[in-house]
Amino acid sequence: MLNRQELTERASKATEKKAAIGPDIELMDFVTSSDAHEYLSDDQFHSLPEQEKNLLLLSGVDVLEKERGGTFFQKDTSVVHCETKQDGMEVIPIKVALEKYDWIRDYYWKLVSVDADKYTAAAETGLHNGYVIRALPGSKSIYPIQACLYIGKEGLQQNVHNIVIAEEDSELHIITGCATSPHLKKGMHIGISEFYIKKNAKLSFTMIHNWAEDMVVRPRSAAVVEEGGLFLNNYICMKPVRSLQMYPTTHLAGDNAVAHFYSIIVGSPGSEYDVGGRIFLKKPGTRAEIVARTISNGGRIISRGHLIGEVPDIKAHLECKGLILNGGLVYAVPELEGHVDGVEMSHEAAVGKIAQEEIHYLMSRGLSEDQAVSTIVKGFLSVDIPGLPPQLKAEIDKAIEMSEKDVM
Repeated sequence: MLNRQELTERASKATEKKAAIGPDIELMDFVTSSDAHEYLSDDQFHSLPEQEKNLLLLSGVDVLEKERGGTFFQKDTSVVHCETKQDGMEVIPIKVALEKYDWIRDYYWKLVSVDADKYTAAAETGLHNGYVIRALPGSKSIYPIQACLYIGKEGLQQNVHNIVIAEEDSELHIITGCATSPHLKKGMHIGISEFYIKKNAKLSFTMIHNWAEDMVVRPRSAAVVEEGGLFLNNYICMKPVRSLQMYPTTHLAGDNAVAHFYSIIVGSPGSEYDVGGRIFLKKPGTRAEIVARTISNGGRIISRGHLIGEVPDIKAHLECKGLILNGGLVYAVPELEGHVDGVEMSHEAAVGKIAQEEIHYLMSRGLSEDQAVSTIVKGFLSVDIPGLPPQLKAEIDKAIEMSEKDVM
């Protein structure tokens, strides 16, 4: 059996993405430094201005920390609030972890290659901060831990590196919100994320993006799931963004490991999204699912999904569905790759528009045309995500509900 070091070394070799569709970004167009922000006490964090509170709520971040197991909040290049409220859970700024703990070197840059592209290189050479969130062996999340990466300085390139570790037999739930100041127009976010789900552990990770219209976003992430582990990876972006490019990769490296990717994307005019995910099924009994819902309101969306079955007795399913409301592009790219006899893999992909007969039916039941379209869109975006705790499901439903007017 491969040891953990061999698993991560093997995983890192297959993390790089195929050539992306979308604009090349000139890093020199952004600044990489900002003034330091003071650390906020609990009372100061809870008393942020109402406008910022409401904006952060759209990203799933509650500054009052109700039903939250801990908080990490980074503004520009400074960590301004970081704490955990539950025994067995650790929340640490990554720069602190790199200075204080030797064990972090076993995880830092082990799944994502530092030389994968210019964005990963920029995150290494100009690291601002990021978080380490860790569930100790056997510990269980009572409430989700929340993390927020926030940009307030105009034109800033924010470089972060995040590491999430669910130790053996643990259960960890995270909701991470990315947002910008209401006054910010232009900026760039580069985020490296590495996930380690150990034997019989469970990790649910929900990311909600709420960026400014002229933001460039370049996440680079990878995960490894050991025997009996479960990784739920949820992504929601229903706000305009200039350019978003992400392709998370997961390696199911232990028997009976499971991964589910769910994403909800709404593309607005002028926005470009190159998104998707890839899962390698490397051991017998592994299971994987990728489900994507995309809506174009005049944006350009490339939705990728790639499942690779390397051994017999694996099951995997891919579902890409796109809806075009007001022009734009939805380009679905489903890929299944079976390497041996005994793999069971399937996919379904569809891109279309709202059928007029559906609208007419709902209007015959007393709804206006706008209400009928809204009802259909809401149903289209409704994705049943198994295994989520009630608090996290409520946050996803709330994010979709609060963003519905922008979809229309």
